[in-house]
Amino acid sequence: MLKILDRYIIRKFLSTFFFMLGIIMLLAMVFDLSERLSEFIDNQAPLSAIILDYYVNFILFYGNLFSSMIIFVSVIWFTAKLAQDTEIIPMWNSGKPFVRFLRPYMIAATVIMLISLVMNHFILPKSNRTRLDFEEKYYRDAMSVNDYHAEYPGNQVVYFSSYYQEDNLANDFVLEQWNDQNRITYFLKARTAENITGTNKWVLKDFYERKVGYPNDVVREGHWKDTVFNFKIEEMAQRENIAEAMTYTELRSFIDREKEKGSGNVPMYEIELYQRTSYPFAAYVLTIIGVTVSSRKKRGGIGVNIALGLMIIFVYIFAMKVTTVAAMNVGFPASVAVWVPNVLFGAVAYVLYRVAQK
Repeated sequence: MLKILDRYIIRKFLSTFFFMLGIIMLLAMVFDLSERLSEFIDNQAPLSAIILDYYVNFILFYGNLFSSMIIFVSVIWFTAKLAQDTEIIPMWNSGKPFVRFLRPYMIAATVIMLISLVMNHFILPKSNRTRLDFEEKYYRDAMSVNDYHAEYPGNQVVYFSSYYQEDNLANDFVLEQWNDQNRITYFLKARTAENITGTNKWVLKDFYERKVGYPNDVVREGHWKDTVFNFKIEEMAQRENIAEAMTYTELRSFIDREKEKGSGNVPMYEIELYQRTSYPFAAYVLTIIGVTVSSRKKRGGIGVNIALGLMIIFVYIFAMKVTTVAAMNVGFPASVAVWVPNVLFGAVAYVLYRVAQK
């Protein structure tokens, strides 16, 4: 049963959070629009698409991405104000333990955490797909890939020197088929290879192919060849943020296929997968830290609490970047990397909580 104190703090928490979220997202939209306006005009992007397809989904993505940080600033802001206005003193004098004072904060943090979890796993993948499609159409530069090399299931090795999205051609395309004894059984080379959009059909120009066999090899050359491969150009030419538009199931399957290909981007995709759960849970850690550092009245006023809070946020972001880089470059497990900042700052939150109890 929620008491008057609980309802009061929960209302303060949520109203401050959504107010700050709105202000920050409004500023982000203004800065983004000032940067993208010329591209929107040059590419004749419709106003409805700019608002509905881009900025609505822009707010959903970045608002959810930074929700834990905004929670932290919100908690420090309104709790420090309560302390400066001496509203917290009667709460302390009532003789109730600190954990009782913390309870409404955790309830509000749980509400936001659950919203973030639902957003990450069910809403944002579809929302991001719409936003990224808009970006591809109206302001991103045409994609290009150089020196592509990957191994596909079935002992197929694929290489091409360059690919340009504008002409949809992979240049100097090479495919090799190897057997289980690590011997090549088929070799194909073409000056250009074009994938028919949305299918596994390919058109090769100026090709040379060799089927290795005993006693004689079979060699063919020609100017034109229609064929089918078990891969599409979309699997080869991808932007780094492609995982943002995938559901949990799609992303798991995508990661498994990238592992089979030996892709170096697997850690990045795994980080995206595990962050969808770890980031929302940071709300608990940052809420506890925020309450403990701002619930005491300080001589410098609210500004001291805000400065301390920003410093903690910077350290938290730095910790996330360090573990992410470790996962991508030195083989640190992605599932561990995304939770390390929460564990470390959870320990800090526990120490501050014990101090605040005294």
